[in-house]
Amino acid sequence: MPHLSRRDLLRAVSLAPAATLLAGRSAAEPPAAIPNASFNGMIVRQHRPENLEMPFGSLADWKVPTERFYVRSHFAVPAVDPKTFKLVVEGHVENRLELSLDEVKKLAPVTTPLTLECAGNGRVFLVPAARGLQWGHGGVGTADWTGVPLAAVLDRAKPRPGAAEVVLVGADRGAVADPATPGPIHFSFSQTYAKARRPEALLAWGMNGEDLTPAHGFPLRAVVGGWYGMAAVKWLTRIVVVDRPYGGYFQTLDYAYFVRPIGEEPELVPVREIQPKAVIARPGLNEVVPAGKAYTIFGAAWAGENKVARVELSTDGGKTWAAAHLDGTQKPFCWVLWRYEWTAPVEKGPVNLLARCTDEKGTTQPAERDPDRRSYMINHLIPVSVLVR
Repeated sequence: MPHLSRRDLLRAVSLAPAATLLAGRSAAEPPAAIPNASFNGMIVRQHRPENLEMPFGSLADWKVPTERFYVRSHFAVPAVDPKTFKLVVEGHVENRLELSLDEVKKLAPVTTPLTLECAGNGRVFLVPAARGLQWGHGGVGTADWTGVPLAAVLDRAKPRPGAAEVVLVGADRGAVADPATPGPIHFSFSQTYAKARRPEALLAWGMNGEDLTPAHGFPLRAVVGGWYGMAAVKWLTRIVVVDRPYGGYFQTLDYAYFVRPIGEEPELVPVREIQPKAVIARPGLNEVVPAGKAYTIFGAAWAGENKVARVELSTDGGKTWAAAHLDGTQKPFCWVLWRYEWTAPVEKGPVNLLARCTDEKGTTQPAERDPDRRSYMINHLIPVSVLVR
């Protein structure tokens, strides 16, 4: 574990309300029973358009209520009338479609839980500071989504041989200053054709048993299990099947990072798969923990398209690690809650806590940040410093 400077520690701000002491509990208790998860409202990352973050320290349940679920918007919320709504499906297809909302809802609806994470979640921890919304840990959440598989719509449109990607276009529209756009554009992002055929790629009209709210994409949005949130296009009105890689603004100039093929110069590729990540919800940064007393360290971990194999905790700044307990049955493309029963040391003073996740393929969170990821896919280890006294 590399040395953590005072600047690094100060940068590791949880941005959540301070939690009070968690008394020792049985590891068999369900996550919903965890006390002291105070919630004082959403953190405003941008006022207009509205971008809101859940204080991660308030996490208590496996499913995040809609009113606490993070909101990411690039442009103002568009006015979409569900009575006149049409979903246009076109491009490299045999059948061009214009589907009403009722027609979409008749295509084999399903309800499934999926975890969404903003691609810039954790950006506030980057050193040096990076441009973009300064998310803490709360740009993530799990909800129940009701909709139809994107594949059901594609089946009706009958993509032609050679279909490569499926471009999703939202009704929201505006201009971007940095990097500059030539004029107002719609938010759009593509999926590979293979991913679009997967059951975890949904067109959703419901969230946690109710209709989508305007902030979450009413009346129809995409939800893509295992991929970062920029692929979950809100206010969806258009689907375009293409026979080549899509070169849209958001996945070439914005949501892109560098890869370095062996023997070649770095090249930009779109951000897509969520990386393994474990985050401590409680205790919070600079929380006071009584010396020699029991404390339940609690948090969540997720690994995108892969399962979480294990979560480990370090209470000595990364010198040694111990396994945390994973709560409940893990579901595909969803986070898992975890806890670690800790006895604070008798010696008083600062203690640096770390959590790390390893997925089923053996990929573990890195100790250091990879600068080739620019300001996205932030999953390096973030210390939480507490004060034992």
